[in-house]
Parts: sequence; structure tokens; C-alpha cells
Amino acid sequence: MTVKISNKIVGYRVKKADPEAAAEHQAPVQAETKPVQMNEHIERPDFLLGTTYKIKPPIGEHAMYITINDILLNEDTDHESRQPYEVFINSKSMEHFQWVIALTRVISAVFRKGGDVTFLVEELRSVYDPNGGYFKKGGVFMPSLVAEIGAVIEKHLKAIGLLESEEMSETTKRILAEKRAEFEASHTTATNDDKASDYPANATMCGKCSTKAVIVMDGCATCLSCGDSKCG
Repeated sequence: MTVKISNKIVGYRVKKADPEAAAEHQAPVQAETKPVQMNEHIERPDFLLGTTYKIKPPIGEHAMYITINDILLNEDTDHESRQPYEVFINSKSMEHFQWVIALTRVISAVFRKGGDVTFLVEELRSVYDPNGGYFKKGGVFMPSLVAEIGAVIEKHLKAIGLLESEEMSETTKRILAEKRAEFEASHTTATNDDKASDYPANATMCGKCSTKAVIVMDGCATCLSCGDSKCG
């Protein structure tokens, strides 16, 4: 506010700066650098962390090797995270070469785009082969080869922490083990072909985890793989 001096000036003195006021006028402290998020403008580094998974679908003559490379963002900070960056699929078989190359390029593009990439799992696992699916080792049903690729990506996303694993409690595991032992003791032994499965020969497929592991005891259908039960 402007003050008009109407009286004669007879003296003066220099006012010392107030420490508290000076602190208020100091330049504000720079905010912490924002963590780098995955986006399509991030250049591919010279080094990526890679994991390779092997699958051997019965519909193919040769095994397929799925390699997923991850990029490490905000390394050595509190915001460090591992994000999928690209995927490659190799096999001796050239039967599926064109669509496999196209699929890997689309998936890699989605990875590099950033954001929530977990939706890919559900999209891939919901692809059904018109000729019918197949059971892989352990009795898990796969509706198509694409669905098994989706299952591999799901496994990888769980391994790097982008998807949560649904772990059963020790009590549930113990109860399922007791039910399995009781069921197998009351039924005939499996044939040689059925021994390839990890579950009883006459088990049926579970609608929740797609594993041939559902048994019926005392009128209650229970899955020995994921614990799903019609009795609650």
C-alpha cells in the first residue's frame, strides 16, 4: 500500500530482513521426479531381461518356444518396476509361421503402449479352435493353441507381479489331498493312458480352471486342482 509522507524527514535507518519472511520468498524446492511409465516412446535399451517358456501342444509336431523380454523402469528407485516389452515365438514347424509372427508383433505393440496389459490374457484364452481343443500335460484343457500362448503370458505376468496368483490356503490343500486319497481308494486304478494325468482317471473337467480334476463324493462335485466346489 502506498503511503504519502507529509512531514519533514529528520532521520532514517535500514531495516534488517526478517529471516522467516526471507524463507518464504526463497525458490520452492523442486518436486520429486515423476516415475517413468511404460509408453510407446520409450526406446528399446541394449539389454532386456528375458524368460523363455516351452510348450508342446499335441496338435503340432514340434515344440514352441515363447520368449518374453521385460524392460526395467525407474531402476534403483522406489518406483522400480518390471514391464513386458516384447514377445517372440520360435519353432521348427513352419505351419503356423505367418499368424504367429503377426500375433507376436501385435502383442509386443500392446506391451510397448503401456497401461494395463493384463486384458490380453482373457482375450487370448477365450479363442477357441473350431476343430476342438486339447488337454495338455496335467489334465488342463486348452481350447486352442492361441489360448495356450495366453496361458503362458498369464504365467509370466504373475511371475513379474502384474497379476496376482490365487493361492490356496494350507487347510484347503490338506482337505483336497484327503478327498483325493479317499476317492482313489474307493475306485479302480487308472489305466496306463490315464496315468499321464495328475488326477483320477474318471475325473471331469472343471468349469473354473479348465482342468480335468472334478470328482464327486457324497453328492458334492469338487475340483482337486483349484478347490472349486458346488457345495460352497
